[in-house]
Amino acid sequence: QLQASGGGLVQAGASLRLSCTASGGSISTGTISWFRQTPGKEREFVGAVRRGASTFYSGSMKGRFTVSRDKSKNTAYLQMISLKPEDTAVYYCALGSDRLIASSLFLAGKYDSWGQGTLVTVSS
Repeated sequence: QLQASGGGLVQAGASLRLSCTASGGSISTGTISWFRQTPGKEREFVGAVRRGASTFYSGSMKGRFTVSRDKSKNTAYLQMISLKPEDTAVYYCALGSDRLIASSLFLAGKYDSWGQGTLVTVSS
């Protein structure tokens, strides 16, 4: 089971690092992706890191958000910098097959396992 953590209330311009851990399993079995969701909207792809550490990002997130994984800690990370109020959302991590093609990474329905989200609130 996945668990996202590290969210909180920050001011615009701040940085924050979210963590995704797996209990009773390994995050190294597939691709770890991060999504975010605001009320009334569908989950939005943020970025993904494959088993081999290659990464993919939503175009709008690239440059401010960085995904990574530490196999020794069984943890994946989402590093966010220069946060904006519009980044306010619940952030989720998800585990999917490493065979997902790049265009499928954006689709929440392609993922097998989801963690509970962590709320990030960015004040102006």
